[in-house]
Amino acid sequence: MKNRINIFNCPIDTYTMDETVNMIDESIQNKTHLHHVVVNAAKLVHMQKDKELYDSVVNSDIINPDGQAVVWASKFLGQPLKERVAGIDLMENLVKLSHEKGYKVFFFGAKEEIVKGVVDRYTEEYSKDIIAGYRNGYFKKDEEESIANEIASSEADILFVAISSPTKEIFLNKYKDIINTPFIMGVGGSFDVVAGKVTRAPLWMQKAGLEWFYRFLQEPRRMWKRYLVTNSLFIWYMLKEKISIK
Repeated sequence: MKNRINIFNCPIDTYTMDETVNMIDESIQNKTHLHHVVVNAAKLVHMQKDKELYDSVVNSDIINPDGQAVVWASKFLGQPLKERVAGIDLMENLVKLSHEKGYKVFFFGAKEEIVKGVVDRYTEEYSKDIIAGYRNGYFKKDEEESIANEIASSEADILFVAISSPTKEIFLNKYKDIINTPFIMGVGGSFDVVAGKVTRAPLWMQKAGLEWFYRFLQEPRRMWKRYLVTNSLFIWYMLKEKISIK
């Protein structure tokens, strides 16, 4: 049975990382289907006005808290989550699991050199046997269905989609029945980190909820407005919800 809380009208599962990985492993073994999504402060904010994004998230089977801010908000609102389950950490754990259990992974998204870099790194670190296929994330609207069919024909056990929101959430929700892969998950900018294009924040900054700030320092011109607006709105929505609870 699902054990969920609710923040800004979005259900969020209270699973730990280990519990999440175990559920996914069981789903792959049983050839059932799980649609996974993570939510952070920015995504929760955008969901308030983007109905297609909202529907795509809440129609998922597992919704994990990706950002530390979401974990803090859950405590502030009196319904504490167990822990943060960061998308990139979950992806890394599942790639390792694939090597151990003989699962195959399809990587979809990012620029060609980035996604190929991800495949090359995991092939070297583990084995080429875990690679079901890969494709970059640049395509036209009328190519979406053929891409879904390409992924389905790969017979992958796991699909990672590294495309920005809300495109990846909407794509997965729209085509998951065609894709027919046991586990599907959006991983945002994780391919850039794995391929070495961007550096992830130090562990102490991750635990302090400052990953967004580390990202801002790397690309201040592109990121300042996004974080200023979304972080401010997140705090505003959180305070409104606290008042409504009282």
